[in-house]
Order: sequence, then C-alpha cells, then structure tokens
Amino acid sequence: MRAVIGESAKKFRLIVKLSAETEFTQNPGMTTPSMPLLDEATYHRLLAQTQSLALVLFSSSSCGTCRVVERQLPLSAPAEAQLFKVDVQVAAALARAFEVFHLPTLLLYVDGHYHARLDCAVTPAALRTAIDYAVSQPAEEEP
Repeated sequence: MRAVIGESAKKFRLIVKLSAETEFTQNPGMTTPSMPLLDEATYHRLLAQTQSLALVLFSSSSCGTCRVVERQLPLSAPAEAQLFKVDVQVAAALARAFEVFHLPTLLLYVDGHYHARLDCAVTPAALRTAIDYAVSQPAEEEP
C-alpha cells in the first residue's frame, strides 16, 4: 500500500512540475513578446505607430487579478488588436496621467489615438462587445 501511495505522490509531483514549467514557458515573467512593456519614454511614441486596435493593460506585479487578466488578454483580444502593458510600479507617472486608480485598467486605442477606457470582463465575447460599443461611440478625450 505504501508503495502505491509513494508512486501516486511521485506522479502528482511530476504533473505539478510539468504544469509549472509549461506555464513558465508560455508566459515567462509577466511580459510576453505579444505584450511589450511601455513606460513614460515609449508610451505615446509606440501607440502612435499602431494601426487598427491597440489595448493597453495597466497592471502591477503585486496584483493577483492583474496577473490573471494578463494571461487571459492574449486569448480574449481580437486577433487584429495589438497588446501593450504598463507596470504602474515602474511607470507611476503614466498611471497618474491616465487617472488609473484601480487595477487592472484597460485602455483602447484606435489607429494610434486614445479612444476609451474599457470596463468589462476579459473574455472573448465581453471584450469584443465592449470594443464594438466603444468604437461605435465618439472617441473620448485622453485623460
């Protein structure tokens, strides 16, 4: 009986280890190649160069919800959307300028210009609905 339990524990540890390695490989650190990190020096320059849709996620490495949203956003965002991230612990001035008081915060840019703040669940359907609604409205003034 002890040998069976020992073998099961080994299999469980192997599965957990493989899951952790897979997670790390798919999302090393908190910034993936598909979500470049923006700061005060690069924010406006890089976003002005975007075509079509761009989503900017304001987050923090100490925010658990932010980490979940960061993993879900690439899977939920429309294929044509470019994704960017701002770490508010590194770029606090940007967070203040954009009046980001709650994390995570998601901003929508269209053709390089600020369009709206999105308040929705980060699922494909909810995000698409929020983007479609925001794009159908006049652009808001950038904070």
